[in-house]
Amino acid sequence: MSDSTSQTTATAGGPGRIDTSKPHSARFWNYFVGGKDNYEVDREIGDHIKEIFPGLVDVAVTSRHFLGRAVRYLADEQGIRQFLDVGTGLPTADNTHQVAQRVAPDARIVYVDNDPVVLAHANALLTSTPEGRTAYLDADLYDPEAVLEAAAGTLDLSRPVALMILNTLGHVGDYEQARDLVRRLMAGLPSGSHLVISDSTATSEGMIAASEAYNASGAVPYHVRAIEEIGGFFDGLELVEPGIVQVTKWRAHLDDSANFAAVDAYCGVGRKP
Repeated sequence: MSDSTSQTTATAGGPGRIDTSKPHSARFWNYFVGGKDNYEVDREIGDHIKEIFPGLVDVAVTSRHFLGRAVRYLADEQGIRQFLDVGTGLPTADNTHQVAQRVAPDARIVYVDNDPVVLAHANALLTSTPEGRTAYLDADLYDPEAVLEAAAGTLDLSRPVALMILNTLGHVGDYEQARDLVRRLMAGLPSGSHLVISDSTATSEGMIAASEAYNASGAVPYHVRAIEEIGGFFDGLELVEPGIVQVTKWRAHLDDSANFAAVDAYCGVGRKP
């Protein structure tokens, strides 16, 4: 692992053309959490889905709050100093590195995405405390071994790492393939590493209808799953209390802003023995 504290962007493949004619998941989510990095086509499908299921906005906001609580817990209570955030999405407030480095200025964070929209905004992610480091990898979730190999340029994979995969696995249509991708990523991390996952769930007719409307828009499909399927990603890991729960319920005492009603999104944090 390099000892340099400079921020770098490691790219594996060149950026593709940004298509503004179809909705895009990162821009769509950015619109829902109040960001400005979106286009009219994203806002149009976003407003349409708000009419079908207004609760999806709460899913987006509360999922962001969960990210903050999980990172603070791992950095503060578990002493984790390395984070691998796969499926980064567009930067907004309180990204993984900002939360982690407020607790531990020496924390190192690697963001991973293979999206030209996210790549275009990568410089906004690449800020860091002088003691720590952040990097962005243009790499593909579907090639876990390549992700780990590239991440090793910034992280020491002989020491515990927190693998963050938030609101991303729904894009993998085949559930067993999604589980295999998670398993392969965790296989490259040592004992004491943690897995953090959140995703929208098929727990209401409104969420199912919203998912169908989004998938019909021409965007890359997102598949909402059963609660039990979210739990399946943690097979072989030690679940951290309170287990697989709604994102609003995971250690809500750590976040005064988490006062939302029930939402159709579940999460969990697990430790590798």
